[in-house]
Amino acid sequence: MKQLAQRVFRRTLAAIDIPATLEKTLGRSGSRIRAGDATIDLREFSSILAIAYGKASWAMAEGLARALAPDYSPEGILVVPGDAPRELPGWKIFAGGHPVPNAESFAAGREILQRLAQCDDRTLIFFLLSGGGSSLVEQPLDPGVTLEDFQKLHAELVTCGAPIGEMNAVRKHLSATKGGRLATMAPRSMKVTLAISDVPPGQESALASGPALPDPTTVRDAERVVAEYDLLGKLPPSLRVAFEEHSLHETPKPGDPAFARSQFILLLGEQELLRAAQHACEAEGCDSVCDNSTDNWPVEKAAEYLLAQLEVQRQAHPGRPVAVLADGELSSPVTGKGIGGRNAAFVLACVPKIAGRDITVLSAGTDGIDGNSPAAGAVADGETLGRARAAGLDPADFQRRSDAYNFFARLGDAVLTGPTGNNLRDLRILLASERPL
Repeated sequence: MKQLAQRVFRRTLAAIDIPATLEKTLGRSGSRIRAGDATIDLREFSSILAIAYGKASWAMAEGLARALAPDYSPEGILVVPGDAPRELPGWKIFAGGHPVPNAESFAAGREILQRLAQCDDRTLIFFLLSGGGSSLVEQPLDPGVTLEDFQKLHAELVTCGAPIGEMNAVRKHLSATKGGRLATMAPRSMKVTLAISDVPPGQESALASGPALPDPTTVRDAERVVAEYDLLGKLPPSLRVAFEEHSLHETPKPGDPAFARSQFILLLGEQELLRAAQHACEAEGCDSVCDNSTDNWPVEKAAEYLLAQLEVQRQAHPGRPVAVLADGELSSPVTGKGIGGRNAAFVLACVPKIAGRDITVLSAGTDGIDGNSPAAGAVADGETLGRARAAGLDPADFQRRSDAYNFFARLGDAVLTGPTGNNLRDLRILLASERPL
Protein backbone atom coordinates (compact mmCIF):
# COMPACT_ATOMS: atom_id res chain seq x y z
CA MET A 1 0.00 0.00 0.00
CA LYS A 2 2.94 2.35 0.60
CA GLN A 3 4.15 1.61 -2.92
CA LEU A 4 0.64 2.23 -4.24
CA ALA A 5 0.51 5.62 -2.49
CA GLN A 6 3.86 6.57 -4.01
CA ARG A 7 2.68 5.54 -7.47
CA VAL A 8 -0.44 7.67 -7.13
CA PHE A 9 1.66 10.66 -6.08
CA ARG A 10 4.19 10.27 -8.89
CA ARG A 11 1.49 9.67 -11.53
CA THR A 12 -0.23 12.83 -10.35
CA LEU A 13 2.96 14.82 -10.86
CA ALA A 14 3.51 13.26 -14.29
CA ALA A 15 -0.01 14.22 -15.40
CA ILE A 16 0.66 17.94 -14.92
CA ASP A 17 2.23 19.33 -18.12
CA ILE A 18 2.87 23.02 -17.58
CA PRO A 19 4.27 24.07 -21.00
CA ALA A 20 1.46 22.27 -22.84
CA THR A 21 -1.19 23.82 -20.57
CA LEU A 22 0.20 27.30 -21.14
CA GLU A 23 0.32 26.84 -24.92
CA LYS A 24 -3.25 25.53 -24.97
CA THR A 25 -4.51 28.37 -22.77
CA LEU A 26 -3.06 31.14 -24.93
CA GLY A 27 -4.21 29.34 -28.10
CA ARG A 28 -2.19 31.54 -30.42
CA SER A 29 -3.49 31.89 -33.97
CA GLY A 30 -1.22 34.06 -36.05
CA SER A 31 -0.72 37.27 -34.12
CA ARG A 32 -3.68 36.72 -31.81
CA ILE A 33 -3.71 35.09 -28.38
CA ARG A 34 -6.43 34.47 -25.80
CA ALA A 35 -6.12 36.24 -22.46
CA GLY A 36 -9.10 35.21 -20.38
CA ASP A 37 -12.18 36.68 -22.03
CA ALA A 38 -10.08 39.03 -24.15
CA THR A 39 -8.21 38.58 -27.41
CA ILE A 40 -4.85 40.31 -27.76
CA ASP A 41 -3.22 41.13 -31.09
CA LEU A 42 0.55 40.92 -30.62
CA ARG A 43 1.11 43.23 -33.61
CA GLU A 44 -0.21 46.14 -31.55
CA PHE A 45 2.84 46.08 -29.27
CA SER A 46 6.36 47.29 -29.90
CA SER A 47 7.86 45.03 -27.21
CA ILE A 48 6.96 41.95 -25.19
CA LEU A 49 8.38 41.56 -21.69
CA ALA A 50 8.04 38.33 -19.71
CA ILE A 51 8.80 38.09 -15.98
CA ALA A 52 8.73 34.54 -14.62
CA TYR A 53 9.36 33.51 -11.05
CA GLY A 54 8.34 30.75 -8.67
CA LYS A 55 9.05 27.06 -8.37
CA ALA A 56 7.44 26.36 -11.75
CA SER A 57 9.02 29.37 -13.48
CA TRP A 58 11.29 27.42 -15.80
CA ALA A 59 8.46 25.31 -17.24
CA MET A 60 6.24 28.40 -17.56
CA ALA A 61 8.95 30.37 -19.37
CA GLU A 62 9.55 27.44 -21.68
CA GLY A 63 5.82 27.19 -22.38
CA LEU A 64 5.50 30.89 -23.20
CA ALA A 65 8.53 30.78 -25.48
CA ARG A 66 7.00 27.82 -27.33
CA ALA A 67 3.59 29.49 -27.56
CA LEU A 68 5.01 32.64 -29.16
CA ALA A 69 7.67 31.03 -31.39
CA PRO A 70 8.80 31.43 -34.06
CA ASP A 71 7.17 34.77 -34.89
CA TYR A 72 7.54 36.44 -31.50
CA SER A 73 10.14 36.17 -28.76
CA PRO A 74 9.82 37.99 -25.44
CA GLU A 75 12.55 39.76 -23.55
CA GLY A 76 12.57 37.59 -20.45
CA ILE A 77 13.58 37.80 -16.80
CA LEU A 78 13.51 34.35 -15.23
CA VAL A 79 14.05 33.68 -11.52
CA VAL A 80 14.41 30.04 -10.47
CA PRO A 81 15.03 28.37 -7.10
CA GLY A 82 18.59 27.08 -7.32
CA ASP A 83 20.62 26.68 -10.48
CA ALA A 84 18.89 26.85 -13.86
CA PRO A 85 19.01 23.53 -15.74
CA ARG A 86 20.26 25.26 -18.90
CA GLU A 87 20.19 28.54 -20.78
CA LEU A 88 16.95 29.86 -22.25
CA PRO A 89 17.63 32.11 -25.24
CA GLY A 90 16.44 35.67 -24.72
CA TRP A 91 16.01 35.30 -20.95
CA LYS A 92 18.14 36.76 -18.18
CA ILE A 93 18.26 34.15 -15.41
CA PHE A 94 18.63 34.62 -11.65
CA ALA A 95 18.94 31.94 -8.96
CA GLY A 96 16.75 33.24 -6.16
CA GLY A 97 16.58 31.97 -2.58
CA HIS A 98 13.83 29.95 -0.93
CA PRO A 99 12.35 30.02 1.70
CA VAL A 100 14.38 33.16 2.43
CA PRO A 101 15.68 35.60 -0.20
CA ASN A 102 19.34 35.69 -1.19
CA ALA A 103 21.52 38.20 -3.03
CA GLU A 104 20.16 36.98 -6.38
CA SER A 105 16.61 37.60 -5.12
CA PHE A 106 17.52 41.21 -4.46
CA ALA A 107 19.34 41.50 -7.81
CA ALA A 108 16.31 40.07 -9.62
CA GLY A 109 14.02 42.52 -7.82
CA ARG A 110 16.18 45.46 -8.90
CA GLU A 111 16.31 44.24 -12.50
CA ILE A 112 12.53 43.76 -12.68
CA LEU A 113 11.75 47.17 -11.19
CA GLN A 114 14.18 48.93 -13.51
CA ARG A 115 12.83 47.16 -16.60
CA LEU A 116 9.18 47.83 -15.70
CA ALA A 117 9.93 51.52 -15.28
CA GLN A 118 10.86 51.60 -19.00
CA CYS A 119 7.54 50.13 -20.19
CA ASP A 120 4.89 52.19 -21.96
CA ASP A 121 1.43 51.70 -23.47
CA ARG A 122 2.88 49.67 -26.35
CA THR A 123 4.51 47.13 -24.05
CA LEU A 124 2.85 43.77 -23.40
CA ILE A 125 3.96 42.28 -20.10
CA PHE A 126 3.53 38.64 -19.12
CA PHE A 127 3.84 37.81 -15.42
CA LEU A 128 4.38 34.05 -15.09
CA LEU A 129 3.88 33.27 -11.41
CA SER A 130 3.99 30.16 -9.26
CA GLY A 131 4.40 29.28 -5.59
CA GLY A 132 7.60 30.21 -3.80
CA GLY A 133 7.86 33.53 -5.60
CA SER A 134 7.63 35.61 -2.44
CA SER A 135 11.25 34.93 -1.52
CA LEU A 136 12.67 34.44 -5.02
CA VAL A 137 12.16 38.11 -5.96
CA GLU A 138 12.57 40.83 -3.37
CA GLN A 139 13.32 44.51 -2.92
CA PRO A 140 12.45 46.58 0.15
CA LEU A 141 10.34 49.72 -0.09
CA ASP A 142 12.77 51.40 2.29
CA PRO A 143 16.23 51.55 0.65
CA GLY A 144 17.78 51.48 4.11
CA VAL A 145 16.58 47.91 4.69
CA THR A 146 19.27 45.33 3.94
CA LEU A 147 19.16 41.81 2.52
CA GLU A 148 20.03 40.48 5.97
CA ASP A 149 17.04 42.34 7.42
CA PHE A 150 14.69 40.75 4.89
CA GLN A 151 16.23 37.33 5.41
CA LYS A 152 15.44 37.65 9.11
CA LEU A 153 11.87 38.78 8.29
CA HIS A 154 11.20 35.83 5.96
CA ALA A 155 12.74 33.32 8.37
CA GLU A 156 10.55 34.53 11.25
CA LEU A 157 7.39 34.52 9.11
CA VAL A 158 7.77 30.99 7.72
CA THR A 159 8.35 29.50 11.18
CA CYS A 160 5.76 31.43 13.23
CA GLY A 161 2.79 29.21 12.28
CA ALA A 162 0.83 31.89 10.40
CA PRO A 163 -1.12 30.91 7.26
CA ILE A 164 0.32 32.07 3.95
CA GLY A 165 -2.20 34.91 3.60
CA GLU A 166 -1.18 36.41 6.93
CA MET A 167 2.53 36.06 6.19
CA ASN A 168 2.01 37.83 2.90
CA ALA A 169 0.05 40.66 4.51
CA VAL A 170 3.26 41.58 6.31
CA ARG A 171 5.58 41.07 3.35
CA LYS A 172 3.37 43.06 0.97
CA HIS A 173 3.55 46.17 3.13
CA LEU A 174 7.35 46.12 3.36
CA SER A 175 8.25 45.14 -0.20
CA ALA A 176 8.50 47.02 -3.51
CA THR A 177 7.80 43.82 -5.49
CA LYS A 178 4.62 42.60 -3.79
CA GLY A 179 0.98 43.50 -3.24
CA GLY A 180 0.32 44.93 -6.71
CA ARG A 181 3.36 47.18 -6.74
CA LEU A 182 4.89 45.64 -9.88
CA ALA A 183 1.73 46.62 -11.77
CA THR A 184 2.08 50.21 -10.61
CA MET A 185 5.60 50.33 -12.04
CA ALA A 186 4.13 49.99 -15.56
CA PRO A 187 0.68 51.57 -15.20
CA ARG A 188 0.01 52.12 -18.91
CA SER A 189 1.14 48.73 -20.17
CA MET A 190 -1.04 45.72 -21.02
CA LYS A 191 -0.38 43.11 -18.32
CA VAL A 192 -1.28 39.41 -18.44
CA THR A 193 -0.68 37.29 -15.35
CA LEU A 194 -0.54 33.52 -15.91
CA ALA A 195 -0.56 31.61 -12.64
CA ILE A 196 0.08 28.15 -11.29
CA SER A 197 -1.46 28.36 -7.86
CA ASP A 198 -0.48 26.82 -4.56
CA VAL A 199 -2.99 28.96 -2.64
CA PRO A 200 -6.69 28.38 -1.91
CA PRO A 201 -9.21 29.36 -4.61
CA GLY A 202 -10.22 32.99 -4.26
CA GLN A 203 -6.92 33.93 -2.61
CA GLU A 204 -4.87 34.37 -5.77
CA SER A 205 -3.43 37.65 -4.50
CA ALA A 206 -1.44 35.50 -2.04
CA LEU A 207 0.38 33.74 -4.89
CA ALA A 208 3.97 35.06 -4.93
CA SER A 209 2.48 37.83 -2.73
CA GLY A 210 0.32 39.16 -5.58
CA PRO A 211 2.85 41.36 -7.42
CA ALA A 212 0.48 42.38 -10.23
CA LEU A 213 -2.94 42.13 -8.55
CA PRO A 214 -4.90 44.54 -6.33
CA ASP A 215 -4.12 43.78 -2.72
CA PRO A 216 -7.03 43.03 -0.36
CA THR A 217 -4.84 43.21 2.75
CA THR A 218 -4.24 46.43 4.64
CA VAL A 219 -1.68 48.08 6.87
CA ARG A 220 -3.92 47.18 9.80
CA ASP A 221 -3.80 43.50 8.76
CA ALA A 222 0.00 43.56 8.70
CA GLU A 223 0.16 45.18 12.13
CA ARG A 224 -2.31 42.65 13.53
CA VAL A 225 -0.29 39.67 12.27
CA VAL A 226 2.92 41.01 13.78
CA ALA A 227 1.17 41.49 17.12
CA GLU A 228 -0.75 38.18 17.07
CA TYR A 229 2.35 36.06 16.43
CA ASP A 230 4.58 38.10 18.76
CA LEU A 231 6.94 39.05 15.95
CA LEU A 232 7.70 42.69 16.77
CA GLY A 233 10.65 41.99 19.07
CA LYS A 234 12.06 39.47 16.58
CA LEU A 235 12.21 41.89 13.65
CA PRO A 236 15.37 43.81 12.77
CA PRO A 237 15.28 47.46 13.97
CA SER A 238 14.98 48.78 10.39
CA LEU A 239 11.70 46.88 9.96
CA ARG A 240 10.44 47.09 13.53
CA VAL A 241 10.36 50.89 13.46
CA ALA A 242 7.71 50.93 10.71
CA PHE A 243 5.35 48.99 12.99
CA GLU A 244 6.23 50.95 16.12
CA GLU A 245 5.67 54.29 14.37
CA HIS A 246 2.72 53.06 12.27
CA SER A 247 4.45 54.31 9.12
CA LEU A 248 3.75 51.44 6.73
CA HIS A 249 2.63 52.43 3.21
CA GLU A 250 -0.68 51.08 1.91
CA THR A 251 -0.70 48.78 -1.11
CA PRO A 252 -2.67 49.53 -4.33
CA LYS A 253 -6.33 48.49 -4.18
CA PRO A 254 -9.05 47.56 -6.72
CA GLY A 255 -9.83 50.52 -8.93
CA ASP A 256 -6.24 51.71 -9.12
CA PRO A 257 -5.55 52.81 -12.74
CA ALA A 258 -2.52 50.49 -12.85
CA PHE A 259 -4.90 47.52 -13.12
CA ALA A 260 -7.06 48.95 -15.93
CA ARG A 261 -5.27 46.93 -18.62
CA SER A 262 -4.71 43.73 -16.63
CA GLN A 263 -5.80 40.14 -17.08
CA PHE A 264 -5.39 37.26 -14.61
CA ILE A 265 -5.50 33.65 -15.86
CA LEU A 266 -5.26 30.61 -13.59
CA LEU A 267 -3.48 27.88 -15.56
CA LEU A 268 -3.40 25.16 -12.92
CA GLY A 269 -4.62 24.97 -9.35
CA GLU A 270 -6.41 22.88 -6.77
CA GLN A 271 -8.99 21.35 -9.12
CA GLU A 272 -6.43 20.15 -11.65
CA LEU A 273 -4.25 18.64 -8.90
CA LEU A 274 -7.08 16.69 -7.29
CA ARG A 275 -8.48 15.61 -10.66
CA ALA A 276 -5.11 14.17 -11.64
CA ALA A 277 -4.77 12.42 -8.27
CA GLN A 278 -8.27 10.96 -8.55
CA HIS A 279 -7.52 9.60 -12.03
CA ALA A 280 -4.32 8.03 -10.66
CA CYS A 281 -6.32 6.37 -7.86
CA GLU A 282 -8.89 5.05 -10.31
CA ALA A 283 -6.10 3.55 -12.42
CA GLU A 284 -5.04 1.62 -9.31
CA GLY A 285 -8.57 0.35 -8.66
CA CYS A 286 -9.30 2.60 -5.66
CA ASP A 287 -12.60 4.33 -5.01
CA SER A 288 -11.59 7.86 -4.04
CA VAL A 289 -13.11 11.04 -2.72
CA CYS A 290 -11.60 14.55 -2.64
CA ASP A 291 -11.78 16.66 0.50
CA ASN A 292 -10.22 20.13 0.58
CA SER A 293 -11.74 21.33 3.84
CA THR A 294 -8.58 21.01 5.96
CA ASP A 295 -6.65 23.91 4.41
CA ASN A 296 -4.64 25.76 7.09
CA TRP A 297 -5.74 23.33 9.83
CA PRO A 298 -3.23 22.20 12.47
CA VAL A 299 -1.69 18.87 11.51
CA GLU A 300 -3.26 16.98 14.46
CA LYS A 301 -6.77 18.21 13.73
CA ALA A 302 -6.38 17.48 10.02
CA ALA A 303 -5.11 13.97 10.77
CA GLU A 304 -8.11 13.15 12.96
CA TYR A 305 -10.59 14.53 10.44
CA LEU A 306 -9.15 12.92 7.32
CA LEU A 307 -8.77 9.52 8.97
CA ALA A 308 -12.43 9.74 10.00
CA GLN A 309 -13.33 10.55 6.39
CA LEU A 310 -11.36 7.51 5.28
CA GLU A 311 -13.46 5.32 7.56
CA VAL A 312 -16.65 6.83 6.07
CA GLN A 313 -15.32 6.08 2.59
CA ARG A 314 -14.45 2.47 3.55
CA GLN A 315 -17.92 1.85 4.92
CA ALA A 316 -19.46 3.27 1.75
CA HIS A 317 -17.43 0.85 -0.43
CA PRO A 318 -17.15 -2.45 1.48
CA GLY A 319 -14.71 -4.94 0.00
CA ARG A 320 -12.95 -2.25 -2.07
CA PRO A 321 -9.69 -0.35 -1.53
CA VAL A 322 -10.55 3.30 -0.90
CA ALA A 323 -8.78 6.64 -0.80
CA VAL A 324 -9.28 10.13 0.57
CA LEU A 325 -7.41 12.87 -1.29
CA ALA A 326 -6.77 16.27 0.25
CA ASP A 327 -4.72 19.27 -0.75
CA GLY A 328 -3.57 22.56 0.69
CA GLU A 329 -1.21 23.68 3.40
CA LEU A 330 -1.44 22.70 7.04
CA SER A 331 -0.29 24.63 10.07
CA SER A 332 2.78 23.14 11.72
CA PRO A 333 4.69 25.68 13.84
CA VAL A 334 8.38 24.93 14.25
CA THR A 335 9.10 23.96 17.86
CA GLY A 336 12.60 22.55 17.54
CA LYS A 337 15.77 22.61 15.47
CA GLY A 338 15.16 19.41 13.52
CA ILE A 339 14.67 18.82 9.80
CA GLY A 340 11.30 18.51 8.11
CA GLY A 341 8.18 20.32 7.00
CA ARG A 342 4.42 20.25 7.33
CA ASN A 343 3.99 17.17 5.11
CA ALA A 344 6.25 14.89 7.12
CA ALA A 345 4.78 16.43 10.30
CA PHE A 346 1.28 15.44 9.16
CA VAL A 347 2.31 11.85 8.44
CA LEU A 348 4.13 11.68 11.79
CA ALA A 349 0.93 12.83 13.53
CA CYS A 350 -0.88 9.93 11.82
CA VAL A 351 1.62 7.24 12.84
CA PRO A 352 0.16 6.41 16.30
CA LYS A 353 -3.40 6.83 15.02
CA ILE A 354 -3.04 4.16 12.28
CA ALA A 355 -0.89 1.71 14.22
CA GLY A 356 -2.04 -1.88 13.60
CA ARG A 357 -4.59 -0.80 10.97
CA ASP A 358 -4.66 -1.44 7.21
CA ILE A 359 -4.20 2.25 6.47
CA THR A 360 -1.48 4.07 4.55
CA VAL A 361 -0.90 7.83 4.63
CA LEU A 362 1.28 9.87 2.28
CA SER A 363 1.69 13.63 2.32
CA ALA A 364 4.08 15.47 0.01
CA GLY A 365 4.67 18.81 -1.67
CA THR A 366 4.16 18.87 -5.41
CA ASP A 367 7.31 21.01 -5.64
CA GLY A 368 9.35 18.13 -4.21
CA ILE A 369 10.39 20.13 -1.16
CA ASP A 370 9.06 19.80 2.38
CA GLY A 371 10.21 22.58 4.69
CA ASN A 372 13.97 22.54 5.26
CA SER A 373 14.32 18.86 4.30
CA PRO A 374 15.60 17.25 1.08
CA ALA A 375 12.35 15.25 0.79
CA ALA A 376 8.94 16.02 -0.65
CA GLY A 377 7.24 14.44 2.35
CA ALA A 378 6.74 11.00 3.86
CA VAL A 379 4.63 7.84 3.85
CA ALA A 380 3.54 5.59 6.73
CA ASP A 381 1.30 2.58 7.34
CA GLY A 382 -0.03 0.49 10.20
CA GLU A 383 3.36 -1.12 10.77
CA THR A 384 5.35 2.12 11.01
CA LEU A 385 4.96 2.59 14.78
CA GLY A 386 6.11 -0.97 15.50
CA ARG A 387 9.10 -0.60 13.19
CA ALA A 388 10.00 2.71 14.81
CA ARG A 389 9.89 1.26 18.32
CA ALA A 390 12.01 -1.68 17.23
CA ALA A 391 14.57 0.82 15.93
CA GLY A 392 14.45 2.85 19.16
CA LEU A 393 12.63 5.80 17.60
CA ASP A 394 10.02 7.70 19.61
CA PRO A 395 7.57 9.58 17.30
CA ALA A 396 6.65 12.06 20.06
CA ASP A 397 10.31 12.99 20.54
CA PHE A 398 10.80 13.65 16.83
CA GLN A 399 7.57 15.65 16.80
CA ARG A 400 8.75 17.86 19.68
CA ARG A 401 12.03 18.56 17.87
CA SER A 402 10.34 19.29 14.51
CA ASP A 403 12.47 16.47 13.14
CA ALA A 404 9.92 14.46 11.16
CA TYR A 405 12.21 14.06 8.15
CA ASN A 406 14.88 12.21 10.13
CA PHE A 407 12.24 9.93 11.67
CA PHE A 408 11.07 8.77 8.25
CA ALA A 409 14.51 8.83 6.63
CA ARG A 410 15.77 6.33 9.22
CA LEU A 411 12.84 4.06 8.39
CA GLY A 412 13.32 4.44 4.63
CA ASP A 413 9.92 6.14 4.31
CA ALA A 414 10.85 9.67 3.20
CA VAL A 415 9.34 10.52 -0.20
CA LEU A 416 12.22 11.73 -2.38
CA THR A 417 11.57 13.30 -5.78
CA GLY A 418 14.01 16.19 -5.99
CA PRO A 419 12.69 19.58 -7.18
CA THR A 420 9.84 18.85 -9.60
CA GLY A 421 9.64 22.18 -11.42
CA ASN A 422 6.02 22.34 -10.31
CA ASN A 423 4.19 23.85 -7.37
CA LEU A 424 0.47 23.40 -7.10
CA ARG A 425 -0.34 22.44 -3.53
CA ASP A 426 0.60 19.81 -0.97
CA LEU A 427 -1.15 16.51 -1.65
CA ARG A 428 -2.30 14.07 1.01
CA ILE A 429 -3.24 10.52 0.03
CA LEU A 430 -4.95 8.31 2.64
CA LEU A 431 -5.58 4.70 1.63
CA ALA A 432 -7.45 1.81 3.26
CA SER A 433 -7.28 -1.71 1.92
CA GLU A 434 -10.35 -3.81 1.21
CA ARG A 435 -9.83 -5.70 4.46
CA PRO A 436 -11.71 -4.45 7.58
CA LEU A 437 -9.89 -1.88 9.70
